[in-house]
Amino acid sequence: MQQKFYKYQGTGNDFVMIDNRQQTFDKNNTKLVADLCDRRFGIGADGLILLENHDTCDFKMVYYNSDGNESTMCGNGGRCLVAFAKHLGVISDSAVFEAIDGLHHATIKDGIVRLQMQDVPSVQKKESYVFLDTGSPHHVQFEEAIDTFEIKAKGSEIRYGAPYFEEGSNVNFVKQMDDDTFRLRTYERGVEDETLSCGTGATATAIAMHYIGETEKNVISIHVEGGKLEVSFDVKEGKYTNVWLTGPAKFVFEGTI
Repeated sequence: MQQKFYKYQGTGNDFVMIDNRQQTFDKNNTKLVADLCDRRFGIGADGLILLENHDTCDFKMVYYNSDGNESTMCGNGGRCLVAFAKHLGVISDSAVFEAIDGLHHATIKDGIVRLQMQDVPSVQKKESYVFLDTGSPHHVQFEEAIDTFEIKAKGSEIRYGAPYFEEGSNVNFVKQMDDDTFRLRTYERGVEDETLSCGTGATATAIAMHYIGETEKNVISIHVEGGKLEVSFDVKEGKYTNVWLTGPAKFVFEGTI
């Protein structure tokens, strides 16, 4: 079987993109997805995304982690899919699409994609970390030695440990740079390693830092390993609404495998 694919990346979070509007891709073949994402024997990516037709929206997003399993929302993947949809001529400069966590609005201009994320009705502040769901579950904690910290080892320990266990959580390690800027490194479940960027993680980190009082700003810059993202939101009575994730989404290459 031959499969046409496109490769996109958003601040280093990279994805295999497939136009599945004709329903030609075998969505139940987890081994195929994992093989395509394999960096040594396949194309190489943090995840694979299918663009599909939708009855009332511009398109539908179906997202798989690099382990081959369909997963929860991916913010950078959603932004890259908007760029892919523009490339295909499905949209021009704005979109409404459905993902696993519901509907998303987005705009694209000069390679910068602004994606509306889901509202966050609650944030859990624990003794040494914050937990919240931004379309995917996220554990957020401070780490001063962020440059030398063993992200994979410690992230894996937290991801599989109490209270998350097998279902797991993404794990974010954060260092404050100034009042509205934070440095972030993320261990992603499903990839089971550090990624250069995580969109839902950047969103979770910005909201967590505001919730615990580390910043009073509602437009926050998040410096990830692969570049910079911006998160903005409104907040009222502890509920975060009008949440937007903004950053670059770039075409890398295309091919047939």
